Amino acid sequence: YKDLPMLYNGSANDGFHEALGDTMQLSITNKYLKEIGLIKSIPKSNGDNIDYLLGMALEKVAFLPFGLMIDKWRWQVFDDSVPAEKYNSAWWELVKKYQGIVPPGNRPADAFDPGSKYHVPSFVPYSRYFMAHILQFQFHRALCKEAGYKGPLNECSIYGSKAAGDKLWAMMKLGLSKPWPEALEAVTGQKEMDASALREYFGPLEQWLRDQNKGQQCGW
Repeated sequence: YKDLPMLYNGSANDGFHEALGDTMQLSITNKYLKEIGLIKSIPKSNGDNIDYLLGMALEKVAFLPFGLMIDKWRWQVFDDSVPAEKYNSAWWELVKKYQGIVPPGNRPADAFDPGSKYHVPSFVPYSRYFMAHILQFQFHRALCKEAGYKGPLNECSIYGSKAAGDKLWAMMKLGLSKPWPEALEAVTGQKEMDASALREYFGPLEQWLRDQNKGQQCGW
């Protein structure tokens, strides 16, 4: 967006800025690493990349409840639904609800544990990271389709695809000049965020976990 007026120099929304780098990361597959000469051969797998997907899920999927929770707590503060004397207890209620985590010991009411997260005292909105963890997979799926890729989404790399690059470039050049749903549509053909791409990416892992946990009572 360097050629746009200064007011338009930014991503379509904060989530886009965070998602774009992670979108590129999703194309760092074994095939890509072999193609650029960083590995000599593609490691054998049982066809579903469970070990890789499990590692990715611990980074990407496990983050989602935390990314959602931060600004849920913040908005309760903003709209006065949580008084100051309950800031800390409200925080831990959300942590338990969304993450299944409890503090290692009793926390005093006058503590301010939310302040341990840099973005809270620094007044940095956190929903951008939650959105980015959905958008990156939506971008990735659309770009893989543009590149003509057919196969498991978690094995796709858009490396070397001019068609995918042009599609991504066209969206990035819009900067803030268009409402974000139009920028999203420029890449994905959709005007709404869609988490189905994330489900598709981790589909083999989801099925594997269902099989492994069959008959188990999971949750908190």
